[in-house]
Amino acid sequence: MLGLVSLFSDLTYEGARSIIGPYLLLLGASATMIGFFSGLGEFIGYAFRLVTGYISDRTKQYWQLTILGYSINLLAIPALALAPGLGWQYACGMLLLERLGKAIRNPAKSTIASFAAHEVGPGKGFALQEALDQIGAFLGPLLLFLVLTLKGTAEKLSAYSLAFLVLAIPAILTLGLLLLARRKYPDPEQFDTSSPTTTGDSRFLPEYWFYLAGIALLAAGFADFPLMAFHLSKIKLFDDTVIPVLYSIAMGIDALSALFFGRMYDRKGLTAIIVASGISALFSPFIFLATRPEPAIIGIMLWGIGMGAQESILKAAVTSMVPKDKRGTAFGIFNTGFGIFWFLGSWLMGALYDANIVALILFSTVSQLASLPFFYKARALLLKKAQPDSLSLSR
Repeated sequence: MLGLVSLFSDLTYEGARSIIGPYLLLLGASATMIGFFSGLGEFIGYAFRLVTGYISDRTKQYWQLTILGYSINLLAIPALALAPGLGWQYACGMLLLERLGKAIRNPAKSTIASFAAHEVGPGKGFALQEALDQIGAFLGPLLLFLVLTLKGTAEKLSAYSLAFLVLAIPAILTLGLLLLARRKYPDPEQFDTSSPTTTGDSRFLPEYWFYLAGIALLAAGFADFPLMAFHLSKIKLFDDTVIPVLYSIAMGIDALSALFFGRMYDRKGLTAIIVASGISALFSPFIFLATRPEPAIIGIMLWGIGMGAQESILKAAVTSMVPKDKRGTAFGIFNTGFGIFWFLGSWLMGALYDANIVALILFSTVSQLASLPFFYKARALLLKKAQPDSLSLSR
C-alpha cells in the first residue's frame, strides 16, 4: 500500500523535479541560486526529520505525521503554476515548502515501512517500495514530456504552468490512497514482532556513526538533478522537452538498481552500498563535460544508480543497525546529516558551476569516493559484531 502511495506521489513531485531546472532558467534564476535553493530544499527536507523522527518515536502517531507531510509535500507542486506572475523567488519558496512536507512525513513513513519489511527482510522490503516509487518517478517526467510537446514551445512559461497544474491529479490520488492505507492497517507496528531493544543504553553503536560519516560525504558530492538539467538546457545539448525524458531514464535505472542492490544488501550487507557508490561517483564528468548526447546519457544512468542505492540500501542499513523503538530518531539523525551536507555540497557546486566546471567535477567525484572508507569501516564493525553469533551457531 505504501508502495502505491509512493508511486503516485513520485509521479507528482519527481515529475516536477524533472522540469524545474529549465523552468527556473526561464524565470531568470542563476546557476548559483538554483544550486543554493536546491541544496537548501534538501537541507530542510532532511534536517527537519531530526525533529519529526523524534516526535514520531515519542507519540507513535505515524499515520498522522505521514498524512500531514504528504498533504504539504504534494499540494505545493500545482502551486508552481503561479510562478510566471510571481517570479523565480516564489517558485523556490514552493520548492522549499514541498521539501518541508517531505521532512514531516518521511521518518514516520520509513518507520511504518520498516515494520512491514520485517517479514521479508529490510533490503528487499525497501527495494520493493523503491521499485514502485520509481515507476511513478519514471512516468511523471514522461507525462510532462507529453504535456509540453502537445502544448508546444511558442509560449514556454504557459506550457510549464499547465504541466504543473496537471500534476494536481496524481497528488489527489496519492492522498486518497494514503487514507485508504491508514484505514486498512491502522496499527503497522504489529508487523514487527522483534523486541524493542536489548539494553537501556540510548546511544547508537559506532558502526552507525561511521556509516553516517560516509553518507555525509556521499551527499555532499551528489549533484541534484535541477543543476544538471540547467546545464544541459543551457548548453542546448538537448531540447527542453527532452529533459523530462532524461529524468525518466534516470528513474528507470533507479528502480532497477534499487531492486538489484536491495537484494544484494540482504546477502552481502554494506558491500552493496560500497559497490553502488563506487559506480555512481563517476557520473559528473560524463554530464558536465559532455559535448555529445551519448556521454550525458551515460552520466544520467550512473546518477540513477546512485539514486536507487540511496533510496533503498541507505534506509535498509539504518533498520539493520538500530532497534525498532529508536528508528524514528535514527532516521531523523541520518537524514539531518544527509541534508546538511547535500545543502552545502549543492550550494558549492552551484557556485563552482558559475566559476569553474572542472572544479565542480573534481569536488563531486572526490567527495563521493571519500565516503567508501567509512562504509568499509562500518561494514567491518558489523561483521565483527556478527562473528560471536556465527561461532555459537556452528557449535
